[in-house]
Amino acid sequence: MAGNPERRAALVDAGIEVLARDGARGLTFRAVDAAAGVPVGTASNYFTSREDLLRQIDARVHLRLAPEPEVLAGLMALPRDRSLVTALMHDLMGRAARDRTGYLALLELRLEATRRPELRASYTESVRGQLEYGMRFHREAGLPGDDTTVAVLYLAMLGLIVEHLTLPGVLDGVLPGTGVPEGLVERIVAAVMPEE
Repeated sequence: MAGNPERRAALVDAGIEVLARDGARGLTFRAVDAAAGVPVGTASNYFTSREDLLRQIDARVHLRLAPEPEVLAGLMALPRDRSLVTALMHDLMGRAARDRTGYLALLELRLEATRRPELRASYTESVRGQLEYGMRFHREAGLPGDDTTVAVLYLAMLGLIVEHLTLPGVLDGVLPGTGVPEGLVERIVAAVMPEE
């Protein structure tokens, strides 16, 4: 296997683009080579198999969608109350919208995991790890609520992100006077974490 880390990262990013654009069936080494603008056969020198590429896409896309350390540090300087949770959910929504391709690739990974047991186990572990990290972060940061709060926020935000990135018209005007997605983020947090 070739060892150039920059080239590998570029190929994985190209794989994310292909996966988001063409779905799992379109994810071939040839398509990745074309998207990366490299000679045919390059991807096969970096990945042992398509499954290897999918696992590396999973790891890379989670890094791409992770909060920026400086942004997170700035947010965590705020009081530990519901408004901070709302700001964190806005940041999550913003990251998904800014890297729409990355998030769509995550959705494609979910679909592919329903068809491939070996990917399902790996992807379940990856997503579960992200959820458990969120719960741990919430507890250790002293944010209001508990693990149930985080789980419900996760489910609600997942639904909002999926709708907004795939069929945004579904949400337009569904709650009159509520902007999409910003106003819906506010409504979600208020519903999950009512004022005391």
